[in-house]
Amino acid sequence: MRLKGIRRSRNVEVRGGRGGGARKGGLGIVGVIAVLAIGYFTGIDVSSLVGGTQNQSGAPASQADSAATQFSAQVLTTTEDVWGNIFPEQLGRTYEPPKLVVFSGVTQSGCGGASGATGPFYCPADEKAYLDTQFFDMLAQRMGAGGDFAAAYVIAHEVAHHVQNQLGILPKVDALRRRSSEAEANALTVRLELMADCLSGIWAMNVKGLMERGDLDEALNAARKIGDDYLQKQAGRAPQPHTFTHGTSAQRSGWFQRGYDSGQVGQCDTFAADRL
Repeated sequence: MRLKGIRRSRNVEVRGGRGGGARKGGLGIVGVIAVLAIGYFTGIDVSSLVGGTQNQSGAPASQADSAATQFSAQVLTTTEDVWGNIFPEQLGRTYEPPKLVVFSGVTQSGCGGASGATGPFYCPADEKAYLDTQFFDMLAQRMGAGGDFAAAYVIAHEVAHHVQNQLGILPKVDALRRRSSEAEANALTVRLELMADCLSGIWAMNVKGLMERGDLDEALNAARKIGDDYLQKQAGRAPQPHTFTHGTSAQRSGWFQRGYDSGQVGQCDTFAADRL
């Protein structure tokens, strides 16, 4: 992804980290994925169970975090530009961008504790997205979804949840979830997540000029590698659709592609779709 010349967003909040180098060892790939699945899909902080990741460049953690912060701030700028145009053009509204909290280790959010083990997430209570800078290394090394555009897709996906919040979709779905069974609530969450993937595809379509050869494949690969069925298989379990909260690999990549191909917010209404 060509980010040279892209300004750094002012909506980035950098919080101090744990310091020192990453720990070596820890769980094997299956164990890590199993733990990540628990944390990422339930919001439980399982950081104490996951060994640290070594950064690929071999640079000290502070340097790696600085580079990741710069990258994240520039990607956030692209989301601000894209949605700042789409909101008035397609929705007749003004876009108010979220804050992105970049941290290393653990921090606090309006939705509770945040850590790298729970994965990047958006908190509607404080309208901030949270990202542990070491997640990019984990995405590449332990989940097989490397590449700068894959990392950018992760940021765009969390910003997409902010778009949903601004449109009033998040509170409506939350209210429905509270009145639903666990399986029904999971199904609603899947539709919410697939819509965010589709909105991420719209973002990608609008930054084509910054994309390099293979970037789209990186994003689609990342979407597949964080599908519920794929993660459960990697954790040594048979996929259990009633427990899915983000959608299958095929659904995630398919809805991302739909947004990329159409560029229209109206094409991302997963709640009106008979089949996902």
